[in-house]
Amino acid sequence: MKTKGIKKVNIITLGCSKNLVDSESLMRQLESNGFRVTHDSNKPSDIVIINTCGFINDAKQESIETILQFENLRNTNKIEKLLVFGCLSERYKQELETEIPVVDKYFGVYDLKELIESIGGHYKEELVGERLLTTPKHYAYLKISEGCDRTCSFCAIPLIKGKHRSRPIDELIREAEFLISQGVKEIILIAQDLSYYGIDIYKEFKLAELIGKLSDIKGLKWLRLHYTFPAKFPKEVISVMKSKSNICKYMDIPVQHISDKILKDMRRGITKEQTYDLINYFRKEIPGMALRTTLLVGHPGETDEDFNELLEFIRFAQFDRLGVFTYSEEENTYSAENFTDDIPFSIKQSRMDKIMEVQREISNDLNNKKIGDLYKVIIDRKEGDYYIGRTEFDSPDVDNEVIVKPENKKLRVGSFYNVRIKSADDFDLIGEIE
Repeated sequence: MKTKGIKKVNIITLGCSKNLVDSESLMRQLESNGFRVTHDSNKPSDIVIINTCGFINDAKQESIETILQFENLRNTNKIEKLLVFGCLSERYKQELETEIPVVDKYFGVYDLKELIESIGGHYKEELVGERLLTTPKHYAYLKISEGCDRTCSFCAIPLIKGKHRSRPIDELIREAEFLISQGVKEIILIAQDLSYYGIDIYKEFKLAELIGKLSDIKGLKWLRLHYTFPAKFPKEVISVMKSKSNICKYMDIPVQHISDKILKDMRRGITKEQTYDLINYFRKEIPGMALRTTLLVGHPGETDEDFNELLEFIRFAQFDRLGVFTYSEEENTYSAENFTDDIPFSIKQSRMDKIMEVQREISNDLNNKKIGDLYKVIIDRKEGDYYIGRTEFDSPDVDNEVIVKPENKKLRVGSFYNVRIKSADDFDLIGEIE
């Protein structure tokens, strides 16, 4: 059904925060071209653009199901165009064109300009770094690089996104300044691998310099690091973190495993001993720093002994935050081509459940030790009679939250308050304003 006047475009975002940043950049470009833009909307629109994820099988399936949800709308002309971009269409463009031809056009992860032009718009270079935020206005993600040069055996990201490509420091500072001018107080750095930042354009690791310069921007209250790689971790980052009060004492560092055999098969470039040493280094240099990690269980060849090593490590490390995935064979990866996916799903699932049970106990213990302590908390939203916030030790959507009893006070979303912790459960703290 063709409409007159301003065209309405609905952007659907699937997958990670890196995809969200791409959608926000696209939304800004489309807005500047006179389109009326919405995000993940249920309201009628003229054009639907789906930003897909293709990282693991579950994500691929979700992307395909989402495309099919809009198939009937396109077939019956209730929307004028259905466009798809992102990781799934980057990797499987030809297959998708054959299997789901109702989509008007598929684009890859780096085809933003072509996508905009396909609906009559013009890509504006002067808007690079500007976005329409879909997050609450007080925090935003800042993507500092694309692609990855690591060769982890299980990961398809390099096949989808290509080689590591850092963005220049000056460009990132400009984008951060833009975000802060929009009311952002917390910036979360993201990439496939923060640790590798700068090596391609500056010939040396530059993450420490980057976070030092970003932290100096007036108005930035919190700077948070996500997705650092443990092998050859640039330790000068810790020195900068210690010296800057607005850099959150928080490190997201996916270790994936601890068994030397599995680490070797995963091609992680680090040993069990080096991993233990790194955790000890973090704890020694910044006591109280929150450590978040991600684990992968069920990689081909993982024995009960390997898994028990991992459990022992988790109990030792006492990670503040932890996520775990089961191995999913991804075609054309090193693992898929060199190993047999020989561990039944039921065993993978039971191992994942066991880790989460151990982590629940660790998290409960750590949280209960916080009772009576005073924390600076940023308020993310209100739910019913309570406000929901976070400390500097928690990232939005993935980590613990602080449930705040307002005691007849009206709190402002996006503002900071001192909160005294009164009680705790497995994954949340409950406190009162002080």
